[in-house]
Amino acid sequence: MTRLPLNTLPTFRVIAQTQNLRAAAETLHLTHSALSHQLRALETQLGHPLFERRGRRLLLNSAGEALLASVNKALAELDRGVSAAAAAAGLQAQSLRLSVVPSFAQRWLLPRMQGWRHRHPGLTLEISASPQLIDLAREGIHAGIRHGRGPWPGLASEELIGTQVPLILVGSPAAAKRLGLSRRSATLTAEGLGEEALLGHAEAWESWFAAAGVQRRVTPVAVFNDVGLLLQAAEQDLGLALARELLAADALREGRLRQLSPLSIVHAQALPYHLVYPPALKTWPPLLALRDWLQEELHRGSTAGS
Repeated sequence: MTRLPLNTLPTFRVIAQTQNLRAAAETLHLTHSALSHQLRALETQLGHPLFERRGRRLLLNSAGEALLASVNKALAELDRGVSAAAAAAGLQAQSLRLSVVPSFAQRWLLPRMQGWRHRHPGLTLEISASPQLIDLAREGIHAGIRHGRGPWPGLASEELIGTQVPLILVGSPAAAKRLGLSRRSATLTAEGLGEEALLGHAEAWESWFAAAGVQRRVTPVAVFNDVGLLLQAAEQDLGLALARELLAADALREGRLRQLSPLSIVHAQALPYHLVYPPALKTWPPLLALRDWLQEELHRGSTAGS
């Protein structure tokens, strides 16, 4: 059985990702010659090449692809083992790395970071906002907040926000004034929307109109893949929006948005938010602190809005 030089496996993975020795060397902070030596040692030990050379590019061959799949799993398992050992030893991390979808980071998490700092002054929260479903273990991320139904292979998940959070009709203060809603207690009927520009998915708007007893086909002026952008567009008076009350709450409280109607709907296409993490971190103190804080803040928000 061939014994691989284990120190070369992370190097092999980075070369496979960058497809270029110079780029891989910069990523790993190694010299070009040191990296070439490690790759030659690995291929010599295996007895066959792992890449096809095409100019400066290195493309995995079939043997390289097979090895990469196993290396990714093995390194992820090692990362989980190291994290589990730290948790078992009771070591307190100085930071917790969290991947968050941008809309949740912008509209809910960041406005509450002061509360996190007061609660856990010695625990830094490193936030990586990305719409992509990144590989937590590969990127060195401890946990993520994901928008979807899952399941996410290799990760434990806990629902933070369900699908029953209602969508409410919001617009800018200028839109409220234009629609004759100068008083905060004034509300709007479906017929009163007139020719106002509508933002977001047509299906949600048509469901809202149907709930109001009006059959109307909707052609939005803009559709967004991120709720944060949708609400920002509404704040800038580019149109009216239907958004989860939870994510619009701060803008409503601060007067950047107005709720224009008491009518709300639960949209059939709504997706929940989950906290996801490697199972080995389930009892890791920093993760427990994050989970408890998130649940408390979300409960406080739902209670305040009820």
